[in-house]
Amino acid sequence: MNAARLFILVIAAIAAIVLAFVVRGAFAPKKTAPAPAVAEAPASAPVARVLVAKRDLPVGARLVAADMGWQEWPASGLNPAYVTDGAPPAPKETGAAGAVKEAATAAGGLMGDPALQGFVGAVVREAFFAGEPIVARKTLKAGEGNFMSVVVRPGHRAMAIPVSADSAAGGFILPGDRVDLLLSKGGDSGKAAVTRTVLRNIRVLAIDQTAKAEPEAKALVGGVATLEVAASEAEVVAGAQAQAKSGAFLSLALRSYADAGGPTGRGSGAAASGESVRVWRAGQVSEVVVTQ
Repeated sequence: MNAARLFILVIAAIAAIVLAFVVRGAFAPKKTAPAPAVAEAPASAPVARVLVAKRDLPVGARLVAADMGWQEWPASGLNPAYVTDGAPPAPKETGAAGAVKEAATAAGGLMGDPALQGFVGAVVREAFFAGEPIVARKTLKAGEGNFMSVVVRPGHRAMAIPVSADSAAGGFILPGDRVDLLLSKGGDSGKAAVTRTVLRNIRVLAIDQTAKAEPEAKALVGGVATLEVAASEAEVVAGAQAQAKSGAFLSLALRSYADAGGPTGRGSGAAASGESVRVWRAGQVSEVVVTQ
């Protein structure tokens, strides 16, 4: 066998082997890729239903059923002071069942709920924000005590003084405003009138029996204004009232909201005797009030 024929045979053998591998690969069953592992959804954290405010509730508001509602709350964030519906914490329902449950809660169905009814008629002593849990310490239920006694801050006293439209900024002083208490006396028998600031930056708790001004109220004319004063200043107010009964005049000066953060307490003016002297200086005559 010559070399040329041998070479042709070798080439033919190699081609046959390659063809065999190609045919085998074409007809062999294809391997399927492994299915991706499905991640298991984590179990929902247990939740409870907590009684919350459905709107902002200011101090002095009287609670009604529409002001409160149940809201799902993480069990890990529950506080012993929170009011729950009594059911044990359970995983939050999802899907259609959860939507139906939330819709039923939002729709109401709470009128006969004992927990909610226990707060109906209570007075808010500390403001609530919408979505904030209702807690007993921030409300005053009927028969538990005087509303004014819980509104007054610790270390302060509520003092009432007589007012009128002309002594209370024309009736534009409302509960919650800040005022200065002024005392004026003299002005008769030839004596110069003297006015001094008894207390400054004092909070008005109420006008007559109104402790919360209506949202659209612009003026409130009453006969008595209740002021919140420090315990050490109660005697000062009582003394000013005694002078008012003997001819002096008490009035309230309304402060701007921009001045509400200013100093509070006794005024800088000293008690005046009502006596005055005339002083000549450089040809100018001035009258000076003598203070005591």
